[in-house]
Amino acid sequence: MISVSPLVAGFARFRAQHIARGDVVYRQLVENGQQPKILIVGCCDSRVDPALIFDCEPGDLFVIRNVANLVPPNETEDRGYHGTSAALEYGVCNLAVQHIIVLGHAHCGGIKALMEAGGSSAHSYMDEWVKLVDEARLSVARDCAEASAEQRSRECEKRAILVSLQNLLTFPWIKQRLAAGSLQLHGWYFEIESGLLLAYNDDTACFEAL
Repeated sequence: MISVSPLVAGFARFRAQHIARGDVVYRQLVENGQQPKILIVGCCDSRVDPALIFDCEPGDLFVIRNVANLVPPNETEDRGYHGTSAALEYGVCNLAVQHIIVLGHAHCGGIKALMEAGGSSAHSYMDEWVKLVDEARLSVARDCAEASAEQRSRECEKRAILVSLQNLLTFPWIKQRLAAGSLQLHGWYFEIESGLLLAYNDDTACFEAL
């Protein structure tokens, strides 16, 4: 088992650089509160840290991370726990973010689990979770039957982003702000190996390099 001591050492460096030297950033964030204008729904994957990828400072982003960067649909009658929906509500209604970015990525383990679903009868929280975008898997199976398994996974990762964007529209407070012009939605896809960042273009119905 590895030691957590590198984290302790890392915190010491962070404290020396940002706190002990009298850096005003964190003091201002406490005094003025956080005011991020961008909300990112990202994946838990350790290789896809939004703050690192976009070279952001503390307070720049309000980040929601879950398996496969999914957004569930609005469910007003369900009394279950909805961490992603609650975070969206806070970001939109309390922080008044101006942009929501669904950030997908290549080689996503959650989408791989979706593509390989059905192999086990045991209960799996992840299997149930990724079923939120099962329509993406079904559309890929229909449209990309001749493609390799790798190609189908890459395509499903992108189509899952579009499903999440559709699900965002089921929240009334998001629809209201879109209609008012105070909020914009974006679907982005990060190719880990190449470092390319793609954005979905509604006009061309394609993901295009930024």
